[in-house]
Amino acid sequence: MKTSPSELDALTDNALMLKVRDGDLDKMSLLFERYKKPLFGFFYHMNKDAELSEDLVQNVFLRILKYRYLFRGDGDFRTWMFHIARNVSHDHFRKNKIAAKDSLETWQDRLGSDENRSSGIQREEEMHLLSMAMDRLPEDKREILVLSKFQDKKYKEIGEILGCTEGAVKVKVFRALQELKEMYQKLETRY
Repeated sequence: MKTSPSELDALTDNALMLKVRDGDLDKMSLLFERYKKPLFGFFYHMNKDAELSEDLVQNVFLRILKYRYLFRGDGDFRTWMFHIARNVSHDHFRKNKIAAKDSLETWQDRLGSDENRSSGIQREEEMHLLSMAMDRLPEDKREILVLSKFQDKKYKEIGEILGCTEGAVKVKVFRALQELKEMYQKLETRY
């Protein structure tokens, strides 16, 4: 069922989810249309597997339907949804005992071009090293960097997703960036 843009914009996420909670399950398609791409991006940056990411997006919406009665509407729907997404991801990797793999190759466009680079080859080498450094970070540090730097989440929202304060998120992001920098520098000396 294709939804018109005006219908998509007419209701807030919370209002839509309250309708879903109260039994109007057709409204779930509106939420799916709004959030399938951001959720796919979140999962893809965490596991670098498009097919798996699509499956995990579906699992998020299945869980939203299953646990819709728990949505109270007093918090932000997106925060609640990303909390579910995070649990879906953790459950999948715990269940399948697979190490989540993250890569920066797909982020090159987001990082922008730097005209001071001597060549495209140097940039490619730097991106490869950065990708290797991200791959070697613990999952929790990769996750916080993905949420803060590549999903454009505010620290307050990340805190709600992770169940910690905004100040704790700032510290976690700082430490993750520090560790990324150290890992990058170690790799740079090897290659």
